[in-house]
Amino acid sequence: MSKAFTKESDGDEDTPDTPDAELQQLPTRKNYITPAGHERLKSELQDLLYKQRPDIVQVVAWAASNGDRSENGDYLYGKKRLREIDRRIRFLTKRLEIAEVIDPIQIKTAKVQFGAKVTYANEEGVKKTVQIVGIDEIDPAKGKISWISPLAKVLLNQEAGETVTFISPKGEEELEILKIAYE
Repeated sequence: MSKAFTKESDGDEDTPDTPDAELQQLPTRKNYITPAGHERLKSELQDLLYKQRPDIVQVVAWAASNGDRSENGDYLYGKKRLREIDRRIRFLTKRLEIAEVIDPIQIKTAKVQFGAKVTYANEEGVKKTVQIVGIDEIDPAKGKISWISPLAKVLLNQEAGETVTFISPKGEEELEILKIAYE
């Protein structure tokens, strides 16, 4: 049979009960998260479950009642959006199930631990501040790095005044830890 008349997958079909690509890329170990990050994930899940999903279901039901579904843009887009919402709901549910909330304010140590805001200086004296957070909370623009990132791994369990060697894409760098704070 000629390949000209076979249907090609456009890549947005939802395969039933298979792990999402997002979940496959995340480590299966503990999901450490700050209280703020945990609350953000919970509120996103609530919004999807009780606002966005019911609204889309209503649109899809209305579009389905209009007849021919094969060329009905509202129906086709609505079904696609519903699959995306369901996929995100599954992802958030699984992440929240394995979440281990750690409040940085409760940590009483002089060493760098999860939740710490660390100010360090490189060899040129350029200062940077990063906060070590969970993998669901990273935001490099705000200086929030994952506790499993290479930089965080180098900083963890160190104290203020210590110098660590960080191997970055630029090469080896010496970083001096100036300040550690838990907020």
